[in-house]
Amino acid sequence: MAKHPLWNDDYWLLLLQLYQKKPMGVKPLYSKGIVDLSLELHIQPEYLHAQMFKLQRITPRIKRLWDKYADNPRLLSHDIKILRSMNGCGNAKDFFAGVEVKESFEKDWEPLVEEPSLNPVKLIIILDLYFQLTPITMVAETPEIINLGKLIKVSPKLIAEVMGVYQYCDPYLNRQQAPDSKLISACKDIWHRYGNGNPDKLNQLAINLQEYYK
Repeated sequence: MAKHPLWNDDYWLLLLQLYQKKPMGVKPLYSKGIVDLSLELHIQPEYLHAQMFKLQRITPRIKRLWDKYADNPRLLSHDIKILRSMNGCGNAKDFFAGVEVKESFEKDWEPLVEEPSLNPVKLIIILDLYFQLTPITMVAETPEIINLGKLIKVSPKLIAEVMGVYQYCDPYLNRQQAPDSKLISACKDIWHRYGNGNPDKLNQLAINLQEYYK
């Protein structure tokens, strides 16, 4: 994998600290730790996940890293604190003021303006469940919807509303009347990205994304 333009070798400290968290080892791709760090650094989770695997290789650089910090978590925390304080000369917001930041994957994790309890990632997970249910079971009382709501911290009623919008997006159902929902635009975007693709790939993506909420 080519070096990411935003990658800095100082970030090995951040990955090492995350790697050492129990259970020690490479964390799942969309685990909360990896995703939160990727949002902080503006580097895709896939890249950080691949970098974390390199911590298991015995190269001179990685060996020096382990030798210095493996048995000294206080020093690691101290040096990470210094590293973060240097981000934007101690004030990242002011440092990057007026600089256009090109967002890509970050947008999928940002709350929807129309409904802050949802984001595109949650809509992807809900779409996967949509393909596992029938229209008559897409109601708030369905156990699968209740369980998903508990996982992603969204009310079953709202999940059922999203599924109602997906029914409108679904060409096989041929629903002519649009539902009374402010989520139509956001749901249409997710449907265009994943609704007509391979359902097995969508299911695997949804399973991976759910790691963030566990």
